[in-house]
Amino acid sequence: MQDRAQLLIRKPDGTTATHALVDDIVTVGRALDNSLSFPDEPDLSRRHLSLERAGAGWRLRDLGSKNGTLLNGAAVRHAVELRHGDRIQAGRIVLELQLAQQAAFPAHPLAQDSSPSTATVAVRLDQLMPGSPKAGLAAAEPPLQSAGHLQALLHAGVELAGKMSLSEMLPLILDLAANAVDAPRGVLLLEENGELAARAIRGRPFQISRTAQQRVLRDRESLLIQDTRVDDRLRMQASIISQGVRSLMAVPLQTKDRVIGMLYLDSASAARAFTREDLNLITVMANMAAVRIEIARLAEIEERERRVSLEMEQAAEIQRGLLPASAPAVRGLDVAAFNQSCYFAGGDYFDYFERPGGRLLIAVGDVAGKGMPAALLMASMQARLQVLVESEHDLPRLAMILNRITAEHCPGNRFVTLFLCELDPSSGAISFVNAGHNPPLVLRRGGKAEMLSGGGIILGVLRDAQYEAVSAWLDDGDVLVLYSDGVTEAENPATGEQFGEERMAEALWPAVTLSAEEMIARVREAVSQFAGSVSSSDDFTLVIAKKIPAL
Repeated sequence: MQDRAQLLIRKPDGTTATHALVDDIVTVGRALDNSLSFPDEPDLSRRHLSLERAGAGWRLRDLGSKNGTLLNGAAVRHAVELRHGDRIQAGRIVLELQLAQQAAFPAHPLAQDSSPSTATVAVRLDQLMPGSPKAGLAAAEPPLQSAGHLQALLHAGVELAGKMSLSEMLPLILDLAANAVDAPRGVLLLEENGELAARAIRGRPFQISRTAQQRVLRDRESLLIQDTRVDDRLRMQASIISQGVRSLMAVPLQTKDRVIGMLYLDSASAARAFTREDLNLITVMANMAAVRIEIARLAEIEERERRVSLEMEQAAEIQRGLLPASAPAVRGLDVAAFNQSCYFAGGDYFDYFERPGGRLLIAVGDVAGKGMPAALLMASMQARLQVLVESEHDLPRLAMILNRITAEHCPGNRFVTLFLCELDPSSGAISFVNAGHNPPLVLRRGGKAEMLSGGGIILGVLRDAQYEAVSAWLDDGDVLVLYSDGVTEAENPATGEQFGEERMAEALWPAVTLSAEEMIARVREAVSQFAGSVSSSDDFTLVIAKKIPAL
């Protein structure tokens, strides 16, 4: 108990002080001759307000201040009689009147207290769960005694058991909770990317006290403020004052050991203060809701993954349809190819184009990256090439046009390597352009292996890059091996060593008398034994053209 009236002063930095009301007039403002002077507060006038003794009580008067004075959130227009607990706000300074012989405010008003007369109550979920080591309070006093509360909990269980989307469930949870305790306003917030986001709102827009919010999320406590006017931590909060909140509950949406959000309800009515049993009901209901929210979230994730998987399978099927199913029959050549993506779809590309005079144009490309982005660029590259080869027969010019288009339309972090090779099976002549692709390997019938060197820059880097054709030849029995880096850069998981061109040649030498299809099978087997699997970490493309005697 206190002996005389006093002002409780809340300063902008959060500190508090008291001022005994011993004089008949107390003035507040920036000027140093005020009873309470705050010279560093720019929102205060020099003489901002006064408190005047009026019989056994006090009267508040605004002294024509520039920014005005608020009493319990309402602007002061004329002299107003004050009551115990009234809150006066001037700029960032908040004053609260404590009249003589009134109980002082508790030092720790959020401490748990089961007494029905306590204005502030905090409870944890584990205190309401039967069998919990902390359920002593629940054992002494059942958390839900009211038939209406039990009915509300059963109703919520039935409603939330139905199959519904998360967007349908969240407003339902808020409505069930608000209706159960006659709360006119509320909000359901979920944690998303480390922040709380409002996912369902009931009532006019409002702000939640950050003090209450932090307490609920940090300590996992359900918080009940039966009367904000007598709660030392909340009564001077701007959000509480401006909205006229009288009673509030803030409850964690908590699964077994994780808080996924918060359920907040409040009321401005003096006739309907929330009770301890209301808090128990909403705490248990929020736990039930949190479990259902997590189940719904998992179901939505699984559904999204299922749809993505289906779409990726369809994309892979479309991509397989874009690539040649088999090599064209060309006299004097035995040609075969194999392509496999490390994901559903990939950025490796190969194609065949029959040219006049029985010649065959083979293209092998590799779009930087993997997966769907690379597959889309690959499809774009293929479409452009298929159109251009109809009218453009000069390989360097063909490469320059493709490079210019790629530079103009590809993202800055994407590029394409491409090898274009035209073979004349009657003479064995080869003409090729290499735009940054892996140099092809030629296995000569006499036991010699050589790389087809020469070429230009990758496509898409320099818009005006130039390319030149390089000549080579194949004799009967010689083998031309075109490949992507997924073949030679396949890694041994134990050593980290790459498969490389030499191992590829070693796998092919014993098979040079076999068909192109069988030679590809030998390379695939060797890569699988070395790296564990073909295309485990990169797209894998291999094209083999073997010159055979024309029949």
